[in-house]
Amino acid sequence: MTIRELELEIVDEFSIYENWMEKYEYIIELGKDLPLIQDEFKTDNYIIKGCQSRVWVHANYIDGKVFFTADSDAIITKGIIALLIKVLSNQSPEDILSAKLNFIDQIGLTSHLSPTRANGLLGMVKQIKNFAMVYKLKENS
Repeated sequence: MTIRELELEIVDEFSIYENWMEKYEYIIELGKDLPLIQDEFKTDNYIIKGCQSRVWVHANYIDGKVFFTADSDAIITKGIIALLIKVLSNQSPEDILSAKLNFIDQIGLTSHLSPTRANGLLGMVKQIKNFAMVYKLKENS
């Protein structure tokens, strides 16, 4: 599936919930299915800067696609990174870099996060796109 198709799928999934308590419960459930990062990558080299919780993200590049694993010590944050990985994993570096990630605003996520969590979300997106940029540069060299 394309990034946009995955985004629309998430928007549809979130539309069935009536309030933000239900949406948070769904985000927590997504975190339980997160492709977990190996312990060897739970280091400062893979931690997201600017996030109030500890979040680690690792990427592998296989056959022209980037695959992400992650973990967090906070259940909501773990669900948020799971959302991003659901959309951006198994995509090409170029597609990741050009992704607008409109679904984040469409589901109302940023308006329901504390300023520090919203800052952490931006840090997660930035780190994921940084991985994609590195792999794109390697492709072109």
